[in-house]
Amino acid sequence: MVHSAYDSFQLLTDCPTKIDAIESYGSKLLLGCSDGSLRIYVSDSSGADRSPPSDPHALRKEPYALERTVAGFSKKPLISMEVLESRELLLSLSESIAFHRLPNLETIAVITKAKGANVYSWDDRRGGRGFVEVKDFGVPDTVKSMSWCGENICLGIRKEYMILNATNGALSEVFSSGKIAPPLVVALPSGELILGKENIGVFVDQNGKLLQADRICWSEAPAVVVIQKPYAIALFPRRVEIRSLRVPYPLIQTIVLPGARRLTKSNNAVVVALEKSVYGLFPVPLGAQIVQLTASGNFEEALALCKLLPPEDASLRAAKEGSIHIRYAHYLFDNGCYEEAMEHFLASQVDITYVLSLYQSIVLPKTTAVPEPEKLVDLSLDAPQLSRGSSGMSDDLETFLPQLAESDENSALEFKKMSHNTLMALIKFLQKKRYSIVEKAAAEGTEEVVLDAVGDSFTSSRFKKSNKGRGNVPINSAAREMAAILDTALLQALLLTGQSSAAVELLKGLNYCDAKICEEILHKGHHYAALLELYRSNSMHREALTLLHQLVEESKSNQLQAEPIQKFSPEAIIEYLKPLCGTDPMLVLEFSMLVLESCPTQTIELFLSGNIPADLVNSYLKQHAPNMQGRYLELMLAMNENGISGNLQNEMVQIYLSEVLEWYSELSAQQIWDEKAYSPTRKKLLSALESISGYSPEALLKRLPPDALFEERASLLGKMNQHELALSLYVHK
Repeated sequence: MVHSAYDSFQLLTDCPTKIDAIESYGSKLLLGCSDGSLRIYVSDSSGADRSPPSDPHALRKEPYALERTVAGFSKKPLISMEVLESRELLLSLSESIAFHRLPNLETIAVITKAKGANVYSWDDRRGGRGFVEVKDFGVPDTVKSMSWCGENICLGIRKEYMILNATNGALSEVFSSGKIAPPLVVALPSGELILGKENIGVFVDQNGKLLQADRICWSEAPAVVVIQKPYAIALFPRRVEIRSLRVPYPLIQTIVLPGARRLTKSNNAVVVALEKSVYGLFPVPLGAQIVQLTASGNFEEALALCKLLPPEDASLRAAKEGSIHIRYAHYLFDNGCYEEAMEHFLASQVDITYVLSLYQSIVLPKTTAVPEPEKLVDLSLDAPQLSRGSSGMSDDLETFLPQLAESDENSALEFKKMSHNTLMALIKFLQKKRYSIVEKAAAEGTEEVVLDAVGDSFTSSRFKKSNKGRGNVPINSAAREMAAILDTALLQALLLTGQSSAAVELLKGLNYCDAKICEEILHKGHHYAALLELYRSNSMHREALTLLHQLVEESKSNQLQAEPIQKFSPEAIIEYLKPLCGTDPMLVLEFSMLVLESCPTQTIELFLSGNIPADLVNSYLKQHAPNMQGRYLELMLAMNENGISGNLQNEMVQIYLSEVLEWYSELSAQQIWDEKAYSPTRKKLLSALESISGYSPEALLKRLPPDALFEERASLLGKMNQHELALSLYVHK
């Protein structure tokens, strides 16, 4: 027995004659006896301790006494009878079918053409006030069992089931009922049917078509089956079996009643008649059944019963369901069904911190708004405790196996597999919870921005997310604290299961990962791509660029290795800098110096596309990278001839001239100067003097030596409109 769904109570005993049929009418019992009498019993409320009935129209769980006997109710013993509550009638089958008005039992109609009938089926949705014979259909043999099903009637004939079309009388075979047991047709509240096939109950629709592969299996072929949701109750010679109507239709309870002969249901109970006594099977209150089922570990059944709690108990139902889901989740988790466990944690609406308490290895940010979970459950199953620390964490499941690997490789492998599976289940759980939690956090952030924009007087009581510096400053926000816990845990779970690319994608989008915890984890695990995204999402650009530069330098030193783990090129720094040109041009200039020499064209394009003022760039280069100043100005001029000011043109020519003068001084000191010698820089200088006009020729002329660089002097004199002197130099020098 799984649990007690019904309590058995003896309603009456020592009936003077054998009971052939039984029915209930309100709180009364109607017994059809073998002597043709109808005996009516009522509850014996004479005892002083009897409390008034909560429902006067329901059977009472107390002894019943004879109220009256209707002798000669039927000439022959009753085969069956049924109270038609909607019409206040009693339908009985004996030598024919008769209808009596309740409660006084006046005869309303006798269907004489039904003389000799052995079975009937009543459909309360049909018919008017009177009783008129409508149609008469022939069938091949005696009908053993029957029931209306929509516009059809299902018949159990011999060892076969057939569907009779009530409109045209057409018969269609369904399937055999078996070799031993007689056919048994049971109507379900849904309009579908259960058809007996020996000890098996087969589910079919109104046309006899099979509905599902699952079957309800009794211990043997039942004589009668009644449906009282959520159970099917079957009668056997020595007992009553109660089974759930949920797949796989488990046995819920067996009530031993030797000599049980008749079974029917009332509004609030199931009534069983023995030869001369009657028992009532009264449903145990749903709440008590739910407690029993939960305590015995039958969580699915307990949850199914919760659905049957009345609508007015919605809050009670939600509380019970939540509690059962949590207990079921722990049971599944402890038995290795991690994904199923997470589904029940989801259904329970439990806080994510409760679930994360199962994962002691995952580091969580400290929080003030979220209470600690009440119950911590150890993840390990005969394995070392996965300890949670305030900072620092292994990047690999190998770290969780400090001793197992040496003592027992199989145990270590099994534990590692278990850890991986638990983490994969956690990832799915967090991903399903993430949308609503992050949405709340984002909405809270938007509301805060709006309040700040209109001068919210409470701004001073809040801390905001820093655009610079080290990540998140504590925020007095329950939603964002919860989002931080979720994203920080999710990132770690992704890394621990080898899903680095998924971790990067998480960090690329809107996220609330705790910067300090995640930075340490990512750095220790060498997850540099993810670490860069963490820095970027927290506006920690200096840290990101410093790391990128370090990675670029390491990539250069590792070029001789056959398969470097991960390469970073100087272009990666340029790509990172592009979005920062408009917000932090000085940071862009600072870190662009690291790649200007190796990627000059791309760097200049960065300055141009980012609209960083050329004068600012030139000034910065002059101070921090003077050797690249000329190169920058050259590229600027080549890429954007009209975008370089006269001042910058003058700077470029001055730089060329300085290099040429230095070259001249070196050759003169060695007494090997040749006026007809042209270095690359001298060629650039002469070209610039001719092609651009933004420089000051007077200032340049003063810097030229008196006895050399005559071509440069002639070009400058020409710019100053001293053409005779210029021509003289060309002629004589």
